[in-house]
Amino acid sequence: MMNTSRDLPIGIQDFEDLRTGGYVYVDKTKYIYQLATTGKPYFLGRPRRFGKSLLLSTLKAYFLGKKELFNGLAIAELEKNWIEYPVFHIDFNVESYVDLDSFYSALDANLRSLEAKWGKDPAEKTPSIRFRGLIERAYKQTNKKVVVLIDEYDKPLLSTMDDLTLNKEIRKVLKGFYGVLKSCDAYLRFVFLTGVTKFSKVSVFSDLNHLRDMSMREQFAGICGISESELIRDFEPELQALAEHKGITRDEAFAEMKKRYDGYHFAKKSEDIYNPFSVLNTFDANDFDYYWFQTGTPTFLVNMLKKGQIDIRTIDGDISMPAKNITDYNPDNNDPIPLLYQSGYLTVKSYDAMFNSYVLGYPNEEVRYGFLHELLPAYLPVDRYSLNNFFAGDFVKKLMNGDTEGFMTAMQSFFASIPYDLTDKTEKYYQLVFYLLYTLMGQFVQTEVKSANGRADAVVYTANAIYVFEFKMDKRATAEQAIQQIDDKGYLIPYIADGRKLVKIGAEFSFKKRELKRWVVKS
Repeated sequence: MMNTSRDLPIGIQDFEDLRTGGYVYVDKTKYIYQLATTGKPYFLGRPRRFGKSLLLSTLKAYFLGKKELFNGLAIAELEKNWIEYPVFHIDFNVESYVDLDSFYSALDANLRSLEAKWGKDPAEKTPSIRFRGLIERAYKQTNKKVVVLIDEYDKPLLSTMDDLTLNKEIRKVLKGFYGVLKSCDAYLRFVFLTGVTKFSKVSVFSDLNHLRDMSMREQFAGICGISESELIRDFEPELQALAEHKGITRDEAFAEMKKRYDGYHFAKKSEDIYNPFSVLNTFDANDFDYYWFQTGTPTFLVNMLKKGQIDIRTIDGDISMPAKNITDYNPDNNDPIPLLYQSGYLTVKSYDAMFNSYVLGYPNEEVRYGFLHELLPAYLPVDRYSLNNFFAGDFVKKLMNGDTEGFMTAMQSFFASIPYDLTDKTEKYYQLVFYLLYTLMGQFVQTEVKSANGRADAVVYTANAIYVFEFKMDKRATAEQAIQQIDDKGYLIPYIADGRKLVKIGAEFSFKKRELKRWVVKS
């Protein structure tokens, strides 16, 4: 079996450590040169675990003039004058921001680190005045303009989305702090902020309106993440090793990587971008998994979806959004879609030039199934159906064994376990739970399957049979009427030539008893 001994940079966010440690590096330095030579103040929004911190560390090494670290990289042929500048690297990843004290602690830690090098004026009390004083002193001491790199500028805001009072207090402080970057423009050589979202409709970004937002610029679409061409160019040994370990061909391994981790687009026209965290962990473990979701999903996103009454069934590749809204987020309204895009749960599927709008959807299987898995406990009792003990595949196994009655009985028990006193008892609630449950059955199931005359609730595929489901939620509707709808709407027609056994399942749901009441199975 093939063995690759190359070191993969999992968790390595420092460019100098990466280069001196001999880790595999996907060369992004052409972007560094382009940024440094064509402008000054920039903002880049990308999802978590997409390499933003490493990008800032690379910029830091470049502006510190560490030419030796870039030997053999694209920028070595482009840059002729390596100049050392005073660099301010501010990192907001240092705290969890549970209260105002933790926020001020993070701000103070960043400023004290800079003051240890550039000096401190006791008269400077507030964070913004201290920040301004530091920039002016560094400029005067070196006679060179200052480079400011701010990592995850919005983490204090995103971490406090569930506490609007705290969030607004932090916004007020950050407004003055980030406003320094505009008032001190004469002392600044380069400014680069990274984050997940751009809070442009509120106070923070109102003072940063001079920044050039590169988040959806075509020429910078590949600045973070791993493009398909980079995956093929830089990771062929790991791809071959993965294929051998899994007992599949190299092309099959590549196809599985693409299905699970590809699909991100950060511009109207963009090469496919893979999630770098998942790619590196897959190659390191020689196994496929949902690595990105193992790092956790922000609870405020789940809460926003529920509070905003968004029908999650419409999220999958069917959301249209005006271009002017896709990169901005206003926390004072309840629309979670822009933040879902910016956080990496949705991506650009297509662009409509006539209406200047984007169609959004899940980028890949990892995100689709991982996100819906995270949503399930929000709709069911967490103590019983937590991510640790719920497995939708248990349902599929019954159908794979031809046990239709066992499958429906398990489904009946599943709904019977939902507490009667849940506050949300609407038809939509149960429709969403059906959708989540069936979608989490993974590759075996399609939900809301369109045909020429309608849309089947679910289609389940096994080696020997195809099951078409129709559920009736109306208290006057019956399981027999559900079977009749399958026939009348022609839900089976697309599968007639398949050769597998075709099974129709019609079921009726009792709202009075909150249960799957009865069903009819016909082949």
